[in-house]
Amino acid sequence: MRRWLKRGADAVGGGLFVLLFLVFLVQITARFGFNQPLPWTDELAVVLYVWVILWSTAFVVPQREHVAFDLVYNAMPAGVRRVFRGLAALLFGGLALWALPASWDYIRFMAREGTPVLGLPFMAVFMPFAFMLASVVARSAFTLWRLARGLDHELSGEVKP
Repeated sequence: MRRWLKRGADAVGGGLFVLLFLVFLVQITARFGFNQPLPWTDELAVVLYVWVILWSTAFVVPQREHVAFDLVYNAMPAGVRRVFRGLAALLFGGLALWALPASWDYIRFMAREGTPVLGLPFMAVFMPFAFMLASVVARSAFTLWRLARGLDHELSGEVKP
């Protein structure tokens, strides 16, 4: 089931990126080939860009592949790194959990407004932000669970003695 969900998330992310690329090609062709810029391509490209970034952050890119400033972290012994991972999971997961209700309220509130050209509801535009926050909460909780069970060595690539 997990593999099926991962493949589905990857397919959605890839499909969004391909759609963004196609819209970008239409935009370039219309603007520079026919000297007729299309306003809908600008708007759709921005919306798709937001979706690609936030969807990928939430579901496609593994936690270990996210950008990290780990110079000090990597110099620490394994026990200190586990403490750092736990603190980071508490901090980021807690902040995302704290932000989720207010963010969801705002996203729901924005359903009444639409984008200027296509009229897409802003709720649809901002929805992946809620997905991303929920993903941060879930990943952080999973990290804390693994740390508590002593299974954290697989998260970081460490070899458990």
